[in-house]
Amino acid sequence: MAQVPATPKLQRVKTLMKARLGNPESVATEDGLQASEIAALNLRAALADQNGQPVAEQVIFLIPLVSPKDVTDWDAVTGRLNRTLQSFLDQTIPNWRAVVCCQERPPLPDDPRISYLPFDEPFEGNDKWRKLHHLADSLSAANDPAGYVMSFDADDLLHKGAVDHMLRTQAKGGYLVEKGYVRDVAAGDIALAGRPTLALPLRKPFWKLCGSCVALRYDPEIKESTPFIQAMTQHEHRMFPYLAKLAGLPLTALPEPMVLYELNHGENFGERRGRVSFKTRFVQRFKISDQATLDGIDQNFPS
Repeated sequence: MAQVPATPKLQRVKTLMKARLGNPESVATEDGLQASEIAALNLRAALADQNGQPVAEQVIFLIPLVSPKDVTDWDAVTGRLNRTLQSFLDQTIPNWRAVVCCQERPPLPDDPRISYLPFDEPFEGNDKWRKLHHLADSLSAANDPAGYVMSFDADDLLHKGAVDHMLRTQAKGGYLVEKGYVRDVAAGDIALAGRPTLALPLRKPFWKLCGSCVALRYDPEIKESTPFIQAMTQHEHRMFPYLAKLAGLPLTALPEPMVLYELNHGENFGERRGRVSFKTRFVQRFKISDQATLDGIDQNFPS
């Protein structure tokens, strides 16, 4: 399964307008829509019939992990995965769980909130999206309360206060990582991604750079929720805000940088796809030099 192409931007605008002005179920029957858009419209219709919204009680992280046969250093990959998991273990409240999907079970911390989902489908090429499909499908069999679901790359890091912020503020549709940190591991430099300003050069928002960028409101009592997450995660992350809005789940920007994206460490998905060089240039262009800010990063993310 390859990554599903993005919907052209003009078409997105038209579909959103139709969803706002018409019946979502009727719009979903129109020709030319992608499976993710149909799933979004079905969820939008279901949410419109919902009588109130349950309190979000936890955050679920879905982590696709590259196969050992596709990397040069499995120990380095699992070491980075465990730093990612450590950023969850460091959360100031315990209300989260994480699922790691891979062909081989990696060494994992001994914590009941962290589970392994086997992936045994024969597959050639980049299987990240097939694993995300499998991870989303696993939500249906879990006995989860309402919460937020976030696909998370196995080499990114979460701010230790992120789960607390989400569950304390209870955004209706979910959260968008607009501001976040990008670390060039090889160079040792960190940049801040965020909303562009009038100053040149133009900064990029974090969600355009990294897939660990959306925590989507999830209610297991609404059967349309899981198929939507399954379909949404088959696209690149730049489609996530549009699809969430189409589903009736507008995203709230997190108030501070709460995800740290690490690149140029030798085993990034992006490196295998030849999509890292512009990001290393981004880090140099927006490199953080303020020592107090760098110290704050060290305090809030695993080192």
